[in-house]
Amino acid sequence: MKNRSLQFRLIGMNFLEFAVWGAYLTSMGTYLAKIGMGSNIGWFYSVQGIVSLFMPALMGIVADRWMQAQKVLSLCHCLAGLFMCGAGMYAYTATQVDFTILFTLYTASVAFFMPTIALTNSVAFNALVKAGMDTVKDFPPIRVFGTVGFIAMMWVIDLLGFQATPWQFVVSGGLSILLALYSLTLPKCEIKKVEGKVNMVEALGLKAFTLFKQKKMALFFIFSMLLGMCLQVTNSYANPFITSFGNIESFADTFGVQHANMLISISQICEALCILAIPFFLKKFGIKNVMLMAMFAWVFRFGFFGAGDPGMPGVILFVLSCVVYGFAFDFFNISGALYVDQETHPEQRSSAQGLFMMMTNGLGATIGTLSAQAIVNKLVYSESVNADGPMAVWDGWREAWFIFAGFALLVAVCFWIFFPKTPVNKNIEVKH
Repeated sequence: MKNRSLQFRLIGMNFLEFAVWGAYLTSMGTYLAKIGMGSNIGWFYSVQGIVSLFMPALMGIVADRWMQAQKVLSLCHCLAGLFMCGAGMYAYTATQVDFTILFTLYTASVAFFMPTIALTNSVAFNALVKAGMDTVKDFPPIRVFGTVGFIAMMWVIDLLGFQATPWQFVVSGGLSILLALYSLTLPKCEIKKVEGKVNMVEALGLKAFTLFKQKKMALFFIFSMLLGMCLQVTNSYANPFITSFGNIESFADTFGVQHANMLISISQICEALCILAIPFFLKKFGIKNVMLMAMFAWVFRFGFFGAGDPGMPGVILFVLSCVVYGFAFDFFNISGALYVDQETHPEQRSSAQGLFMMMTNGLGATIGTLSAQAIVNKLVYSESVNADGPMAVWDGWREAWFIFAGFALLVAVCFWIFFPKTPVNKNIEVKH
């Protein structure tokens, strides 16, 4: 019963953690487009990658050396929540929303939120180990409720009509403050007593860059960055793309236009389900082939968006795009992490995993989002395109999605040709 109580407490933490993110991540682009900041959508999403390059590591040092992890988690969520509520209330009360003010408040919030993803893992692992539980076996069923929280909040924001309003920021900030209070009730984490000064090179995982001396690891990290360029594109632009069909009379009343977040949430549902299929695919086809499947899945993810529309039968392609997202996202992230674990020495594995995340969610996602912004701004948000009417905007969106699909296809083909083949291990154990 004690272990069951602990599991429920950690489930609550994970549910709230990702509910905070789900409140705005997929719908923020629609609000920004509505207030005339469509050309700046990429900046709001890319800043997540920029702060992820250093903030998680810095907060990790604090949690390791000076303050218990659950207290650092509480502090980060308190600050993130206050800044996010500030962004929402400013946008709600301002006659004309100023980009600099809104972006500054949002960036401050994101800077303190991004470290909490790693901190929740630390708190959970610490509690499970202290309780004598198996982290490999017992953590995944707890972590999946994070995805449930993300999906649930997407639906709440949609059904409350907050997709195109600043209230999504207020809801997110409120949840963050709630989690800040809840974090103080979580099991205590020990502080590592380490003498001497902090070695920032080691603390930030920069020694892992020596792995670039190995050809196969250098290729892997380069391809990780290239694929990482796809990660935030649909989070940034799927919702404003679908809701833009509201300007076309024949699509204005379709379910997708009216409830874009609920339609997009199929992606997160499939993401959760695809995790269950990964062990079979890894044992059957090997790591390289599974990573290759993920890359081709990104081609279909973008291509189906470009070919579809919210009506019938076009909406079927939107649904298929959401279905393949599970393969695109999970198959590379998990198989990639497993490849790093197998190909690096034990003393380098933690920093190598950090480098993998830095290349994908840091550099890759930042470069990819800003590049996507440049393409969408030219093809969709430029004055000349909008002057030609909603059909011209639709054509611009379609061209942008096909460009993204072409990029993903090029990366997949190059990976297939140049990346060394990996053996199929029938006894492979997947650690989610």
